[in-house]
Formats: sequence, structure tokens, C-alpha cells
Amino acid sequence: MEAKDAPAAVTDSQFAELLTAARQKQPEAMLRIIELFQEDIEMVSKHILISREDAISHIVTEILAFIQVEENT
Repeated sequence: MEAKDAPAAVTDSQFAELLTAARQKQPEAMLRIIELFQEDIEMVSKHILISREDAISHIVTEILAFIQVEENT
């Protein structure tokens, strides 16, 4: 059973569109990508030995940086 607030899954083509939009620095696309991975981000943040808020912030920053770097390679 899905969690009550879990974001809806997206298809590969929808995710590719989101990536393209995020690489064009569209804030809505960036937020949607973060929402899609929010549960995973929170789970991983529990295992990082800094405050949970800082860990989440670092993970989100790295995801967004990775999206931008991948455009240039």
C-alpha cells in the first residue's frame, strides 16, 4: 500500500522531460524531481552523521548539481 503523501510515479519519458526542464533551470521541474526522491532522501539522511536537516540539504544540493553537470558531459 502506498503512503498517503507519496508522490505519484512517473514514466521514463516523463522523467526525461523533467530532467530536460530541470537542466533549463525550471524551478517546478527541479522541485518535482526532489519530490520524487523525497522518501529516499529522508531515509539516507538518517545514516549521515550530521543533523538531519543539514544532511537533507546536502543531498538535495548534490542531486541538483549532478543534474546540471550531466548536461555538460
